[in-house]
Amino acid sequence: MIHIVDVTEENVEAKGFFCMRSKPKSQGYQNKLAWLKKRLREGLKLKILEENGVPKGFIEYAPSERNWRGITGSGYLVIHCLWIVGRGKGKGYGSRLLNLCLDDAKSHNKSGVAMVTSSQTWLADKSFFMQYGFESIDQAPPSFELIVKRLNRDDPVPHFNHGWEERMSQYQDGITIIKADQCPYFEDAVNTITEAANEREIQVNIITMQDPIEAQNAPSAYGVFNVIYNGQLVTYHPLTKREFIKKLDKLEKQQQQQRQEQ
Repeated sequence: MIHIVDVTEENVEAKGFFCMRSKPKSQGYQNKLAWLKKRLREGLKLKILEENGVPKGFIEYAPSERNWRGITGSGYLVIHCLWIVGRGKGKGYGSRLLNLCLDDAKSHNKSGVAMVTSSQTWLADKSFFMQYGFESIDQAPPSFELIVKRLNRDDPVPHFNHGWEERMSQYQDGITIIKADQCPYFEDAVNTITEAANEREIQVNIITMQDPIEAQNAPSAYGVFNVIYNGQLVTYHPLTKREFIKKLDKLEKQQQQQRQEQ
């Protein structure tokens, strides 16, 4: 039996929010829980799909005015995450959750639904959404695309809040991590990066965003996780320690070469 759970401030303690549900006492889980309670009051929606009582996937979305991605616009719903796991894939569960979001947009007379996608990792690929009438309307480095499903083609569409390099250039000293608690996996990612940086004797500064406007004006289109080294983006998603050091080494070589050419 398939059941859709509408997560609310009243039932979130019991139902959770799908991610890291096996570690409810972890700091990352508790950070997300506190973040989610505040966002639910602001109009964020979280729906979990259960199969015979077992969570198989979820969708999280928010009004565009209060979204936590690097985009700006009004009158839309913005999907933060749509995730189906394991044996739940291939059963139409993603379509079911996406249609719930589209129906919600229609019932509230929204202009449409938007989502940030990526051809690399951590974010969904756009191909699934194109089947439902989404179209690509904007791009951002390194591999982000903003896709929208228009419900009223006369209304303006949201767009990326460009100016990434200018915003990154403010963070020149060592490693700066600018993150929100929207994802419970970020806490472990911060610890991994900090450990690697300490081994290299690189200064680390951590900034936690408290408001969606901060995420909309983040140094990357993903919004909620930005790791910057000497003014350049290292990653927008969690990495293993080995992966992070490899990216850091590559960026250091590039920066050294740029200094030599100047």
